[in-house]
Amino acid sequence: MSEEYGKGRWALILGASSGFGEACARALAEVGYDIFGVHLDRRAGLERVHQLRAHLEALGRRAYFFNINAADVEKMEEALAQMSALMGEGEQIGVLMHSLAFGTLRPYVGEEAVSPSQMDMTLRVMAHSLVDWTQAVVRRGLMGAGGRIFAMTSSGSNRVIPSYGPVSAAKAALESHCRQLAFELAPRGITVNALRGGVTDTPALRKIPGHERLVEGARAKNPSGRLTTPQDVADAVVALCSPRTHWITGNVINVDGGEEIMA
Repeated sequence: MSEEYGKGRWALILGASSGFGEACARALAEVGYDIFGVHLDRRAGLERVHQLRAHLEALGRRAYFFNINAADVEKMEEALAQMSALMGEGEQIGVLMHSLAFGTLRPYVGEEAVSPSQMDMTLRVMAHSLVDWTQAVVRRGLMGAGGRIFAMTSSGSNRVIPSYGPVSAAKAALESHCRQLAFELAPRGITVNALRGGVTDTPALRKIPGHERLVEGARAKNPSGRLTTPQDVADAVVALCSPRTHWITGNVINVDGGEEIMA
């Protein structure tokens, strides 16, 4: 896309090293955004981050990555202080993207049942951290009118998938947080939307027990006859960052080729 409506603005992506986050970093850089990426990777995953940063810089963008636990409030504040110092005078964060996929996949009852600490961790990382980062970004004056906040949810927020209960609860909470934030940030000219991607072959999906059945079922029922890709979601994010979408807020938007409407 040739229109660079992100020029002079930053995109802050939580979960930037793979899947939806990585695709959004690439797509937003193409329309002018400089990138702050937050991720949590061990040494084996850092090469992918280096490759992503090199790609973004080859596009002429500034790109800085922070290898931290995004749900650690102290680490978050430290990272935001560094980001503020890296931003030019008058620059702001135009996009905050929440794409954190780190949670416990266990049943609620039985010998392998989820523990209270595992449940709390899953909700904190995959849902409550959106509120933490939004509060901090707004409090620091890093996002103003025209800002866009997105959070990746899934159809598991309103249906049962084996061993998905803790993540399902987190996704339902995440959608609720988006609605509340949309209400509170509307007077500031900031929109907040949850994006419900269709079944997508990402590292997070492959961790779900029985994910092969999810892939097979989605491919069979999707009207387009294929799975959703991270690029499909990234394209939607770029479109929703247009100044012309300022009146779209507080929604759960399906980005799935019609998968959700099929029985």
